[in-house]
Amino acid sequence: MKFVTIDHSGVYRLGVKLEKYVLDITEALKVFPEEGLPVDIMTIIGNADLYVPLFESYVVRVMEGAVDAQPYLFEESQIRYGPCVTHPAKIICVGLNYRKHAEETNAPIPEYPILFNKFSNTLTGHLTDIPLPNRVTNQVDYEAELVIVIGKQAKYVPKEQALEHVFGYCNVNDLSARDLQMRTQQWLLGKSCDKFSPLGPYLVTSDEVGDPNGLDIKCTVNGETRQHSNTSDMIFHCDEIVSYISQHMTLHPGDIILTGTPEGVVLGQPEDQRIYLKHGDVVTIEIEKLGALTNRMVNEQV
Repeated sequence: MKFVTIDHSGVYRLGVKLEKYVLDITEALKVFPEEGLPVDIMTIIGNADLYVPLFESYVVRVMEGAVDAQPYLFEESQIRYGPCVTHPAKIICVGLNYRKHAEETNAPIPEYPILFNKFSNTLTGHLTDIPLPNRVTNQVDYEAELVIVIGKQAKYVPKEQALEHVFGYCNVNDLSARDLQMRTQQWLLGKSCDKFSPLGPYLVTSDEVGDPNGLDIKCTVNGETRQHSNTSDMIFHCDEIVSYISQHMTLHPGDIILTGTPEGVVLGQPEDQRIYLKHGDVVTIEIEKLGALTNRMVNEQV
């Protein structure tokens, strides 16, 4: 299934992406009541075995009973998106996890996953504007990344069982202020500006994705392709990442892991050719089976 977060006047609602429409679950329940059906994505993530089959059958019932007036069905252009995972307890990121990206930045191939974190202030959704914090940086870079969304508690999980603990996957643009990132040995400052982790547009369950390390991944800026690779180029594959992190901390349902970016970022260009993101730039992150996440960069208004 493909779940959507609908930002309804500042309140997050649960949606399901259908072939032509988005089904607003809150509105649908007014017409087609279903006792015990949650309207919060975090509840579903933590109880996938129970709730995903219920949602599959509920969607069939709603669509079979749909009438001419359908206040619960919206075209995508009619909704405002929130982050497809609304309240992750942990946002864990893997740096330098694509071989060609490490090579383009003249970095050694890591022996172990390089981990850092972001915070909830970085979360936003598809089609929202991203404020460029131009008071403190003019070197904001794009990074197309696959996100792992944990669905079951994981501690000391072997690699062979790691993907059994995954609920699904989504796109993220791991925006990075390079000068702030490189100011010290800790990358956090350059990664954690407001809205620097747009997620979406959909949270796709793992059964629809299949092998997460066989997906086409692409980033375009103003329609020009800047990154184009495949998640098979990851140095540490998704099962290795989940297993590795679980050896050191407990992963809980709703935690998200940003798995690194392929080659083609601005930082990888010769210094005299680097053109960082500016006001009006439109960035789209597209990963096979996960849809396309688009955001526009705007100068921060303070």
